[in-house]
Amino acid sequence: MGLSFMESPSYLFTSESVTEGHPDKLCDQISDAVLDAILTKDPMGRVACETMATTGLVVVMGEITTDCYVDIPQTVRETIRNIGYTNSSYGIDADTCGVIVSVKEQSRDIKEAVEHSLETREGHISDAEVESLGAGDQGMMVGYACVETPELMPLPISLAHALTKRLSLVRKEGTLPYLRPDGKSQVTVEYSHGKPKRIHTVVVSAQHSPDVTLKQLQQEIRKNVIDPVLPKNLVDSKTRYLVNPSGKFENGGPNADTGLTGRKILVDTYGGSARHGGGAFSGKDPTKVDRSAAYAARYVAKNIVAAGLAERAEIQVSYAIGMAHPISVSVETFETGKVKDDVIIALVNKHFDLRPAAIIRDMNLRRPIYKNTASYGHFGREELNLPWERTDKAAILRAEAGLK
Repeated sequence: MGLSFMESPSYLFTSESVTEGHPDKLCDQISDAVLDAILTKDPMGRVACETMATTGLVVVMGEITTDCYVDIPQTVRETIRNIGYTNSSYGIDADTCGVIVSVKEQSRDIKEAVEHSLETREGHISDAEVESLGAGDQGMMVGYACVETPELMPLPISLAHALTKRLSLVRKEGTLPYLRPDGKSQVTVEYSHGKPKRIHTVVVSAQHSPDVTLKQLQQEIRKNVIDPVLPKNLVDSKTRYLVNPSGKFENGGPNADTGLTGRKILVDTYGGSARHGGGAFSGKDPTKVDRSAAYAARYVAKNIVAAGLAERAEIQVSYAIGMAHPISVSVETFETGKVKDDVIIALVNKHFDLRPAAIIRDMNLRRPIYKNTASYGHFGREELNLPWERTDKAAILRAEAGLK
C-alpha cells in the first residue's frame, strides 16, 4: 500500500481557475444575475436558471416561479457588458447578441415536496418554523477547509484564483490593453508530508488581440500578473512558467467554445482538493440544497479548522427530496484531528442546524448575494463578507472539545 497524502515526502497537486470571460463562467454569471434580480424583488422566488452561450447568441432556460417581473434579456446584456464582451469581433457583443428566453414554472410535484416536507405530511414536526420546508432535491454536498491559507482554503486553488483575478484586473485597468475577457490559470504545488513546499508549475493562458506578439505577452504576463501574485518563499529556480503554451489565443469566449451553466464545479469549490457532491451552484435559489447545503458544509468545516480541532476537515451532508432533516452528516479529518472524529461529529450535530430552512434563516440567504460568487470561487472570498465564511462558532467548538 502506498503512502498517504500526509505521509508522502513529495506530492504534486494541481488546481485551475478561469476568468469571468470564460464561456462557462459567463453563463454562471448570467444565471446568478437572473437569480439576484428576482430575489431583489421577490425573496421567496424559486429559481432554477440555466444558460447557454455561443457565437452571438445566449439562451436562458429553466424553471422560475415568482410574482415579480424581471427583464431577463436586459439582465443578460448588462452581465455580458460588465464582463467586457462589447465588440462583435469578440464573437459576442452585449448590445447585438441574440437572447432567447424559455422558462416555465417549477414542477408542481417539486413545489409541493419543498413546501410541505415529509415530516409535515407524516405529522412528526418538532419545529414548524424550519421543518415545514423540505430539501429541493436529493443529493450529497461537501464542505472543506484547511490551514494552508489565511482564508482556510487549499493553496493551489487560492493561487489559481488570484492569478485569474489579476489577469482580469490588468485588462480592465488598461495595464495590458491587448487582453480580452477569456483566460485560465493553473497552479501545481509540491507538498511534503501534507504541507505546501514549493510552487512547481504555473500556467496562464490569456485571450489577446492580434496586435501583440507571443514574446511580449509572455514577458508582460509574467511581470504584471504572475510575479505580483506568487508567494516569494514558495518560488525557486526550478519553478516552471508556461504562458499561452498553445501559442495564439485570439479566438476565445463563447465564440470558441459553447458555454453552459454549471460546468466549472471544481473551480467553484476547492480545486479538486476535496470531494464533490456533483451539483452545481449558479442559478439556484437557496431551497436547492446543492447550493445552500454546500455553503453550510463549508461553514461547518471552516469553523472546525478555525477552532483547531483539525488541520483539514471535509464535511459531507446528504438529503432526500422533500425531507427537512439530513439523511447523513459525516466528517473526515485526514489524520490531522486533535480530537477524535466522533467527538467532532457530536459537536457538529449539537451546534449546526443543517435543515434547509434553518440554513436559509441563519445565513439570510434569500437576498441577492450570488452573482459575485459566480466567478473566482464561492469559498475563501473574504472580500465579499459571505455568511458561510464566518468562524463565529470556532470558540465554542474549541472549548467544548476541551482544547486550550
